Amino acid sequence: MSTPQAATLSRRLAIALGATLCMGLAQAQTTTRILVGFPPGGGTDAIARILAERLKDEVGHSVVVENKPGAGGQLAAQALKASAPDGGTVFLSHDHSITILPMVTKNPGYEPAKDFVPVAGFATFVNAFAVSAGTPAQTFKAYVDGVKAAGGKGSVGIPAPASVPQFLVQVIAKQNGLDLVAAPYRGSAPLMADMLGNQIPAGVASIPDFIENHKAGKLRVVAVLGSQRQAAMPDVPTFAELGLKGFEDVPYYGLFAPAGTPKAALDKLAQAVQKTISQPDVREKLTAMGLTVGFMSGEQLGAREEAYRKVWAKIIQDSGFQPQ
Repeated sequence: MSTPQAATLSRRLAIALGATLCMGLAQAQTTTRILVGFPPGGGTDAIARILAERLKDEVGHSVVVENKPGAGGQLAAQALKASAPDGGTVFLSHDHSITILPMVTKNPGYEPAKDFVPVAGFATFVNAFAVSAGTPAQTFKAYVDGVKAAGGKGSVGIPAPASVPQFLVQVIAKQNGLDLVAAPYRGSAPLMADMLGNQIPAGVASIPDFIENHKAGKLRVVAVLGSQRQAAMPDVPTFAELGLKGFEDVPYYGLFAPAGTPKAALDKLAQAVQKTISQPDVREKLTAMGLTVGFMSGEQLGAREEAYRKVWAKIIQDSGFQPQ
């Protein structure tokens, strides 16, 4: 039977529990973490830091970039899956971790369609082929001719194993009659370091990874993918101009949250992203990195990812690659 003392105690417990929950929610909203699956110094890290610097003004609290490099972004994706679905953690990723890895890895530790929800997309980009400053070739054709003159064998660095750049190296080799080996790195930063040190003669990565060193003359981008030349490097021809086929890849950049994140939190983050990339200085910085800036809602990002997945599923299957 209830007593006045018991009722008072129950009310006190309820008030204490409510205060604890409110405190937890308030704490959850004091910081937003942006997970990045690659080391500091690479293109994806730089993009995340540009966004984080201005996103904090839109969400009203601090936004921090947390690097979790390893396995081509796989560790960061697993960390997102393990995060609380409260809007406090997002994963900034391009196509590799979300689209490609689950198709080339037997047990990636996550299923994007089940474990993640798209928040917003903010840019597209293309991959590019570059040669180190120590490589004599000034053009893609000169590179191909040089490899043929040396016996047809060569090494091309890529930011991660079983990535789009790896399959692009295979296509490039096949269409040019070369025996090229894709040499995988743990992210674009160590790849750039070896190219700048002339430890590897060529590499395939995204334009954001190459652009600063290309502009500084420390390496040379000699061809880009996509259907048209890029505004950030208009002097560089496309593979289509060079007569090569099958290079219409246009990957994306977006933010993803753990499945189960409330719609209100997703909407708030998406609106913050849209406002952030609409700011002229932010757009200018991202465009200078070789990105084509444009907002995509969560639904639009999800549709783009699905379309991209279908294209690359066929390319991967045709290559004979077996998930590892």
